[in-house]
Amino acid sequence: MDLLEVKEISKTFTQKSRPPHIVLEKLSFSVERGQYVSLLGPSGCGKTTLLTMLGGFMPADTGQIFLAGKKVEGPGPDRGFVFQNYALFPWMTVKENILYSLKVQKFSKKEREQRLQELLDISHLHGSENKYPIQLSGGMQQRVAVVRALASRPEILLLDEPLGAIDFQMRELLQEELAALVEGAKTTVVMVTHDVNESVYLSDRVIVMSANKGRIIKDAYIDLPRSRSRQSKAFKEHVFELSDLVRQAFQERDCDRQADISVRDMDMGSDSNFIASYNRMHSKYTNVANGRSRAAK
Repeated sequence: MDLLEVKEISKTFTQKSRPPHIVLEKLSFSVERGQYVSLLGPSGCGKTTLLTMLGGFMPADTGQIFLAGKKVEGPGPDRGFVFQNYALFPWMTVKENILYSLKVQKFSKKEREQRLQELLDISHLHGSENKYPIQLSGGMQQRVAVVRALASRPEILLLDEPLGAIDFQMRELLQEELAALVEGAKTTVVMVTHDVNESVYLSDRVIVMSANKGRIIKDAYIDLPRSRSRQSKAFKEHVFELSDLVRQAFQERDCDRQADISVRDMDMGSDSNFIASYNRMHSKYTNVANGRSRAAK
């Protein structure tokens, strides 16, 4: 049965000196309960805009979004959101970060403590509950961010490039940790990613979006058993197919398209700008990750 239904949503951004930019146009898809779905495509295709609308932080211009039969009209505890930079409260301990949403929702102290133990169990964070985020590795911060989002038992978990700030050497290890964490929580996930390998390793489905109005080029099912081997022939075949589709998605953008006006505010007006923007962001994330590693030491 479908848990999430996206029905013909459209979103257009406007700016004074530029013509309107259609990010999404009549986009529709659904997600079954328990599925892990990745949104994959070039920067500027509307992935994060879509995720932001699923979270209720931004309204669609037209169309509707339903979660468990209820129309999404704003943020709510039925959706857990993990931001790219984790957005942990630096002045709070791991325990306080995890329990923040339960405290806001006025859960009893007994309920909060019971849920804390459950989340520490699935995240393997026992012994770290009294540490502050700056004292944690990037991987541990990721786990705290995910279990904080899971604390109130949301219907769905929304992940905005949860490993985007992690250097390449640690990325595969943290993908394994994320997969185990989500499987342990038995939750439904929609994740934004630019990483084809990551989407194949983690997902049951990968929705490839075009840079031209967010058109869905393909809704690909990843029919591989878990846990997955990145060296298997079937895994590599999925990676090859999706990589080819992403190249196609990038080529489909409008030739006169203006710079993307999105949550990321990256200039995607030409191939050279795309490469330059990607390199700047990659350098930024690597520096952030290295800074975290030094701080943890």
